[in-house]
Amino acid sequence: MFAISPVQPMLFEQRPIFVKRDDLLHPDFSGNKARKFYHFLSHDFGHITRLVASGSAQANSLYSMSVLAKQQGWQFDYYVSHISDFILQNPNGNYAAAIANGANIIDVSQLNLGNQYQQMHLDDVVQYIVASEYANENSLLHIPEGGRCEYAETGVAILATEMIDWAQLRNTKELKIFLPSGTGTTAAYLNKQVMQQLVSNNSKGINIEVLTCSTVGGDDYLRQQFSQLVAPEYFPTIVNDGRKYHFGKLTQRCFDMWQTVCRSGIEFELLYDPVGFLVLKHYLQQHPHWDGDILYVHQGGVLGNQTMLPRYQRKFGHIG
Repeated sequence: MFAISPVQPMLFEQRPIFVKRDDLLHPDFSGNKARKFYHFLSHDFGHITRLVASGSAQANSLYSMSVLAKQQGWQFDYYVSHISDFILQNPNGNYAAAIANGANIIDVSQLNLGNQYQQMHLDDVVQYIVASEYANENSLLHIPEGGRCEYAETGVAILATEMIDWAQLRNTKELKIFLPSGTGTTAAYLNKQVMQQLVSNNSKGINIEVLTCSTVGGDDYLRQQFSQLVAPEYFPTIVNDGRKYHFGKLTQRCFDMWQTVCRSGIEFELLYDPVGFLVLKHYLQQHPHWDGDILYVHQGGVLGNQTMLPRYQRKFGHIG
C-alpha cells in the first residue's frame, strides 16, 4: 500500500540524528495517521457504510479519515468539541479539505445533550452518541479520537519492521527511537512491536528503546492511554523537559523550535513536532555522552500548517 519511507540524516543540537520521513508516505495519508489507518486501507470493510470519529476541527486525522471515507464510499460523521468562528468564516487546512471530501463535521456544543455531558471528555460524549444515535446501525465503523484502537497496530507493526531493518543494515548497536505522543497509540504499539520482533527474529547485539513525550495532558494521562492498549511491560519510555504542554497552545518556544528544525530542509508540522524536538533537546542535554543513533519519527500532517502558521501570525505578529 505504502512504499518504505526513507530515513534522512539531520544535524540537531550539534549532533547527527536521523529522521524517519513518514511525511513522504502518501499525499493523503502521512505520519502516524498513515500507520494507524493502514488496516482500513488494506482490509475488506465492505459491510461498512458509515464512519464515525472525533477530534479537533484541524486534526490531521480528520483529513486522512475524510479521504478514507471518500475512497470507500462511506458517510463520514466527525464530532468536535467546538469550531472557532475564525475557522467557520475562513475554512482552510485540514478542515476545509475534509469538508471538500464530504465530511459532516458536527460541533457537540451545539447539540442538545443535557448538562451532564457538558463537562465530559469528547471521546466519552461520542461514545454516548454512538450508543444512542447509531445503535441500530450494524454497518458503522467507530474510530476513537486519534485513531486509538486495536486496528492501529497493523500499520505500526510495519513501521517497527522498517526501523529494525534500517538499524540492522546500518549495523547499529544502540538506537533510540523518538516520537511525540497525543493519545500514545503509535508509541505504545511501536514499542510492543519492536520488542516482540527483536525476540522473534532472534536479533542479538542490537538494543532499541522507544522514547516518547506527552503533547496532551501530561505523563500520567499518557500512561493511562497506554494502559488501554498494551500491557505494562510494553509501555515505551516517557521523557519530559519539566514542562506541561497544552495541545494546540501557541508558544514562542514551540515556534522557534519549529523554525530551527525546518532549516534542515525538512518541513515539520506545528502541533506535535515542536514539542517533540524541545523534549529531545532536553534529553540530549541530560545525556551528553550517549553516542548511539537517534531516529526521530516525522509526524506528517504538514497540511495543518496552513492553519497553524496564520494563528502564529495573529498571536505574535510577522514571522520570518
